[in-house]
Amino acid sequence: MLSALILLPLLGAALVGFWPSDISGKFARGLSLAFASISFLWTVVIATQFHPGEVTQQFAESVPWIDVLGLNYNLGVDGLSLPLLVLNGLLTCIAIYSSDESIGRPRFYYSLILLLSVGVTGAFLAQDLLLFFLFYELELIPLYLLIAIWGGAKRGYAATKFLIYTAISGILILASFLGIVWLSGGSNFALASLNTKTLPLATQLLLLGGILVGFGIKIPLVPFHTWLPDAHVEASTPISVLLAGILLKLGTYGLLRFGMNLLPEAWAYLAPWLATWAVVSVLYGASCAIAQTDMKKMVAYSSIGHMGYVLLAAAAATPLSVLGTVMQMISHGLISAMLFLLVGVVYKKAGSRDLDVVRGLLNPERGLPVIGSLMIVGVMASAGIPGMVGFISEFIIFRGSFPVFPVQTLLSMIGTGLTAVYFLLLVNRAFFGRLSAQVTNLPRVYWSDRAPSLVLAVVIVIFGIQPTWLSRWTEPTITAMVNTQNVIATVSLDKVKSKS
Repeated sequence: MLSALILLPLLGAALVGFWPSDISGKFARGLSLAFASISFLWTVVIATQFHPGEVTQQFAESVPWIDVLGLNYNLGVDGLSLPLLVLNGLLTCIAIYSSDESIGRPRFYYSLILLLSVGVTGAFLAQDLLLFFLFYELELIPLYLLIAIWGGAKRGYAATKFLIYTAISGILILASFLGIVWLSGGSNFALASLNTKTLPLATQLLLLGGILVGFGIKIPLVPFHTWLPDAHVEASTPISVLLAGILLKLGTYGLLRFGMNLLPEAWAYLAPWLATWAVVSVLYGASCAIAQTDMKKMVAYSSIGHMGYVLLAAAAATPLSVLGTVMQMISHGLISAMLFLLVGVVYKKAGSRDLDVVRGLLNPERGLPVIGSLMIVGVMASAGIPGMVGFISEFIIFRGSFPVFPVQTLLSMIGTGLTAVYFLLLVNRAFFGRLSAQVTNLPRVYWSDRAPSLVLAVVIVIFGIQPTWLSRWTEPTITAMVNTQNVIATVSLDKVKSKS
């Protein structure tokens, strides 16, 4: 059942890429969208058959693969990975739908997007450390090519920078995974068979350091963030949607699944430092966003700040705060995708993203009034206005983190205020006032341009009004994970203190 989520887009990529004759961009997009839509609907079917109260891996599949390496094909889904799978399916469909029909080399382009979906899906499903790493690395090449071939003027620089950073991330993660298995005496890489409780604290800290830096590059956290703004600015709009909406979540998912869950003693020991690191990322990302005049770069820097909230909540490691991490991952995925889509429409119609050039776009006669209205909705959601999913996810994080790290939580809350500042600057300068002379005779915006953002706006409001429709799938898994983690960490650290 789970393998179908991997095989469907893989089959679609092969079919589109190796079609026996030349095909138009429209046909390639339609065929790719069909496979992506079927995959998305299949995730919905899995969600309907998922039992939230069962905290173990469901729909598990296990097939021996390469015994000499200890690598097995182990798949499973729980409350942590299920929402991310559904999000990946939705955003893949939106990215394909939002792609230009006249894009060059369409067969190659859509094949890469489907391969990207294969890598992300496999990583979320993998219950084997080495299998996760293979899928984690699989998404690297398609994304590199999607930026390097269809990106902007500096696409080569941005793509190479992304490749180098992500390659270093993969090396650190692989080294930590190998260390976990070898030092714990494991015979294979299956998550279920690993026993890290016997590892000394110093060893756990070393292994966790590699995981933190490796996934910290992917999230990204300061100071490993510099690849992200460049990649976003040069990437096309659909690729920015996938990059911000789902690919960054591989980093936060990895921290929870392999950092907090596998090395709880070291995680608890470093938790105060992780919370401080989160504050730095939140405030730095927000401060950099305020200084931007490029709308796309502003949204890119906002991602750095909002991902810092996830690290804060994970460091606190309370059931409520970790539930907030999953809510925030979904919330940020939906909101950032919507914002990048809207910025893409503005750039396509107005020819610029510069706030010094683009003004007065909310003009009802000659501007982009519907796009401007949707942008206001997206900005409000990102700033944490009640009634939208951004508010409830951040509120849960702050409520769950405050009892453990009150100072760091209060400092992170400043980031919410700064979010309102820089997005108000964006809306005020780009959409209000008199239509600038440089932006005249704007092309017509069709409903096909608005539809993806409208879909996301509806989902953002629905989950904001009814957050339990999202949290009910995750809460039992998170509660069981955190309770186990806290017991192990407390007992282990008490033993360390008694010996000293």
